[in-house]
Amino acid sequence: MITGKYPSLRLRRNRKYDWTRRLVQENTLSSNDFILPIFLLDGKNKKEAIPSMPDVYRYSIDRISQIIDKAIKNKVPMVALFPKTKKIKKNELGTEALNENNLVCRAILQIKKKYKNEIGIMCDVALDPYTSHGHDGLIKSNEIINDETIEVLINQSLLQAKMGCDVLAPSDMMDGRIKRIRSALDKEGLKNINILSYAAKYASSYYGPFRDAVGSKGSLKGDKKTYQMDFRNTDEALREISLDIKEGADMVMVKPGMPYLDIIKSIKDKFKIPVFAYQVSGEYSLLSNAIKKNIIDKNAIYESLIAFKRAGANAIVTYYADRLDKILI
Repeated sequence: MITGKYPSLRLRRNRKYDWTRRLVQENTLSSNDFILPIFLLDGKNKKEAIPSMPDVYRYSIDRISQIIDKAIKNKVPMVALFPKTKKIKKNELGTEALNENNLVCRAILQIKKKYKNEIGIMCDVALDPYTSHGHDGLIKSNEIINDETIEVLINQSLLQAKMGCDVLAPSDMMDGRIKRIRSALDKEGLKNINILSYAAKYASSYYGPFRDAVGSKGSLKGDKKTYQMDFRNTDEALREISLDIKEGADMVMVKPGMPYLDIIKSIKDKFKIPVFAYQVSGEYSLLSNAIKKNIIDKNAIYESLIAFKRAGANAIVTYYADRLDKILI
């Protein structure tokens, strides 16, 4: 649409001062837009650096209050829990995922005991932190088997929900799991538990530092291309989203984030459902290392986060969410 022409129309007039730029800005960020991932590890009084993720740490359960206190102070609505499971507790079936004394379950109980509903808890539903082979599902004859994996995911979901998890986030990409999990929750009287489906999760090279953080990188056998999406595809993402909405997803996730802004935009335009973006570990580490080396300015963080909002994301999972007081402008 043409609304005028130069010289009577000068678009730079709206950019002349800071106050005019603030008046006409189209997208903004607030603490309400963020989810903070927290990595958990066994032990007591531990805060362990993750070398591939600058300024990100793993916490023992007795120390997570220090990061949750900060999240609440910054008015972050929700945290997401990810465990680094000891190697001795991993096996081919990922049975530690169903242990009510595992890291995630113990963390949920502690957070709910101390904070009640002051902050939401999101839990990953997948087997990769618990399997000795590093995959999100069970393996039979060198194939990630779908339906048998779903049975385990249902039990994992029910356990986390009963412990007090608010938002279950299946990230496994098995076909049909949202419907089965939703049905199981309803039968158990857990109908108010939200499901945030990782509905468009791509087989990406950007996950490396995360796999370091949860201890699955060294054990991963092969790749995840038979269940995570082909990064060359767009229409397939829309089909995945449509299926998960019909099966009962309350919200959907696009992962990774910035390389897939077009996917976020397409989903938001077509389905009008809450869409979350995950600024994954590889994105985070690339930005952070470039800033530390003075290759780019630190304001690139804010610019990258605004990009998600501009594309249509309702919320952003990012490792920067513990530093919002220094990032939001």
